[in-house]
Amino acid sequence: MARDGDDRLASLTLLAAQTDFTEAGELVLFIDEAQVSFLEDIMATQGYLDGEQMAGTFRLLRSNDLIWSSMVRTYFMGERQPMFDLMAWNADTTRMPARMHSEYLRQLFLDNDLADARYRVDGRPVSLRDIRVPVFAVSTVSDHVAPWRSVYKIHAQTNADVTFVLSNGGHNAGIVNPPGNAKRRHQIATLDDLAAYVDPDVWQRQAVHHDGSWWPCWQAWLANHSGDLVKPPLMGAPRKGYEILCDAPGTYVLQP
Repeated sequence: MARDGDDRLASLTLLAAQTDFTEAGELVLFIDEAQVSFLEDIMATQGYLDGEQMAGTFRLLRSNDLIWSSMVRTYFMGERQPMFDLMAWNADTTRMPARMHSEYLRQLFLDNDLADARYRVDGRPVSLRDIRVPVFAVSTVSDHVAPWRSVYKIHAQTNADVTFVLSNGGHNAGIVNPPGNAKRRHQIATLDDLAAYVDPDVWQRQAVHHDGSWWPCWQAWLANHSGDLVKPPLMGAPRKGYEILCDAPGTYVLQP
């Protein structure tokens, strides 16, 4: 249960998500006050940060893998790499709304307001200590965007039981991690909110090792923290009086 008795959520899952940016990843090489102000000027003009602009930053963070090796294969060697899951993931860029992106970069990343209970929603400060529902937090060993020890800080910031996963792979491959890949492995352990704090290095030495994807563990965890399966709610006109415009995923995906 969260603040004010709001019980709509039975659990919380975080995927490679930092809640404290004092030990942020390699993105610190690109983000400072001047850069955020520059991006805010761009977004003020067009209302969003274009998906290609965002993708360009992440390509630079891993330029050897995402720029130069591709150029060697396609330009110099004339080889077109077949599509696979992570390539599709990287190609599926999205625009970032101006206010959302500005608040994330300035208030969360630069000022660390969320970790210090200064981030406000509807005029009220958001405190991670108000989280009471069980948390499933996934991190990855070689994450250059959200280092796993930074993600691990969720243990000390909430009043919740935390099931923490440390998956092999990086920021994308460790998350896009379907069962069936023999190269995948992970560690997992649950710490009760009332138990003594365990630092990340001790946790890494003690947590149980598993071969394969962490997805089945997540599925079992969700089933254990969820109610009975029910039919999906009615959508559109029958439920809220809104006209159904088109089938999912909507027309926005067709916009340039």
